[in-house]
Amino acid sequence: MQRRFTLQAIAAATLAAAAGLSALPAQAADTIKVGVLHSLSGTMAISETVLKDTVLMAIDDINAHGGVLGKKLEPVVVDPASNWPLFAEKAKQLLTQDKVAVVFGCWTSVSRKSVLPVFEENNGLLFYPVQYEGEELSKNVFYTGAAPNQQAIPAVEYLMSKDGGGAKRFVLLGTDYVYPRTTNKILRAFLHTKGVKDEDIMEEYTPFGHSDYQTIIAKIKKFAGEGKKTAVVSTINGDSNVPFYKELGNQGLKAKDVPVVAFSVGEEELRGVDTKPLVGHLAAWNYFMSIKNPTNDAFIKQWSAYAKAKGIAGHKDKPLTNDPMEATWIGIHMWKQAVEKAKSTDVDKVIAAMAGQTFKAPSGFTAMMDEKNHHLHKPVFIGEVKADGQFNVVWKTPGPIKAKPWSPYIEGNDKKPDEPAKVASK
Repeated sequence: MQRRFTLQAIAAATLAAAAGLSALPAQAADTIKVGVLHSLSGTMAISETVLKDTVLMAIDDINAHGGVLGKKLEPVVVDPASNWPLFAEKAKQLLTQDKVAVVFGCWTSVSRKSVLPVFEENNGLLFYPVQYEGEELSKNVFYTGAAPNQQAIPAVEYLMSKDGGGAKRFVLLGTDYVYPRTTNKILRAFLHTKGVKDEDIMEEYTPFGHSDYQTIIAKIKKFAGEGKKTAVVSTINGDSNVPFYKELGNQGLKAKDVPVVAFSVGEEELRGVDTKPLVGHLAAWNYFMSIKNPTNDAFIKQWSAYAKAKGIAGHKDKPLTNDPMEATWIGIHMWKQAVEKAKSTDVDKVIAAMAGQTFKAPSGFTAMMDEKNHHLHKPVFIGEVKADGQFNVVWKTPGPIKAKPWSPYIEGNDKKPDEPAKVASK
């Protein structure tokens, strides 16, 4: 009898232990894991670190308002360290080990290209928040930054206009990787349609982390001195922007003589630069911190309070917002809305529910996710650098522009699909 009691006790204890073990995944299932895939070190940290903090702020905000489907969001932050193959490894870790429901991340196109097969093979979901070169559509990616027709093309059209200075010659200057090279291929083809000949286009590239722009800016000055109004289109990325703009100032290349329009320079990148010599140079984005409207006022106020409370380096004393932060903010809130519409975090159901999602954006416009092409309809703004490092908006579209991922200036693109191909779920 004692033995039977002992055996019963052991059996009961075993069952209790098993129940306890089975309760662990259930406990984990009380949260929804969200991956954050941004460089927190290396050459791109200057731009990407603040996007990590934007995701964390959004998660705190969503959790404070009841979470998603009654569950709290749990961030899983990794640092791919501006190392493109490491992006793929970290993406695979987030999807297969951490089992995240969604990932917000990447800045450069080379990092996005690195992770793309991982998301497609594992049927993961990536929200990509930065302007890019287009020429891509994936079922597993939502592109919340600008396509070329929402940034690069309008910027060059502005430079060619009377208000923009009437440029006739162009310097296409970029970091040496896929985004600048493909964007400049599109811009060269576009300029050809406007009658600009190849001899009036100078194209130069520098590696990531490049710091000596003395020779290149001297070449630009020589090119600009050959008789026609010249403008520079900059697709320099990361911390190279700081020495580039410093050298512009050193060599006295003023906006009234040779205007520079940048696609990867916003409020954050100008933080470490003396902007007084750069007044009047341009940036083209879909949002600027200086835009005045109640939604943006609330966004800036919320970010300022969060940055101060968290002691975020640089921002606790001088909080800045920028375009990729806005795109990140839009993306995570649209994902939340889609999950609630789908009543599930299942990737295929969320993808279907994302079509047509809208969100009142800090830009002052309502952003909408296209029904087909996984890109946002976004307004375009061109801003001039002010002495305080902010931007004065000098031109904008009347409303949001529908993205054209496949540029019409690239031969054969008229035959490309207008929505992503379906990828079989695993």
